[in-house]
Amino acid sequence: MSAEDKKINDDTTAEDSTDAPTETTTDPGELTDSTAQELQPSEVDESSEVDEPADVQEPATSEAVTPAEETRSTWPRVLVFAVLPALALVLGGVAGYLKWLDNSVRSEDVVRIESVQVAKDATVKLLSYQPDTVEQDLGSARDLLTGEFRDSYTQLINDVVIPGSKEKQISATATVPAAASVSAEPNKAVVLVFVNQTVVVGADAPTATTSSVQVTMDRVGDRWLISEFNPV
Repeated sequence: MSAEDKKINDDTTAEDSTDAPTETTTDPGELTDSTAQELQPSEVDESSEVDEPADVQEPATSEAVTPAEETRSTWPRVLVFAVLPALALVLGGVAGYLKWLDNSVRSEDVVRIESVQVAKDATVKLLSYQPDTVEQDLGSARDLLTGEFRDSYTQLINDVVIPGSKEKQISATATVPAAASVSAEPNKAVVLVFVNQTVVVGADAPTATTSSVQVTMDRVGDRWLISEFNPV
């Protein structure tokens, strides 16, 4: 081989060695952290994608209303629309009852006052008379009575009291020092009357007696009339 051919062969060999890939052998123990990261780029990317999902939901804020809170919020409205009308109705009923009770008490007080006064005045008229005016005195008293008591009183004065007063010159004077209401209703009242009566027969000395009578009265029209007159 000539020197020129040898030179060409050497150049060709050098070019072949330059174009051939260089194989690098790496020892596993010589891998560093940076080398590992370079060797596994896809794993790092996938892990990053898992940690940061595309659709991230924001946590519920304090303004979100849960079903329980919504139920609790409806209770005040239920109380307003259901309980308050019932309460108003109850209060209206109580007010009506108190008004009725007040009127009833007032009416009862009026009956007591009226009946006591009528019983006192009527008792004085029933038990007082003079010989010269006995018929007129007891006749006017009879107009204060009603029912069976009126009939029995009329019979008593006509048969006994009027004739005896004229014949024996008997006079009687009654006073009522005290009286008290026993019961009072719109159409019926009972009064306890304490009576002092002085009786004079002719020229004899006066005789004084003290008694108590339970007077029962009925309302007839706009008047109180005595229906019972019982000594107690």
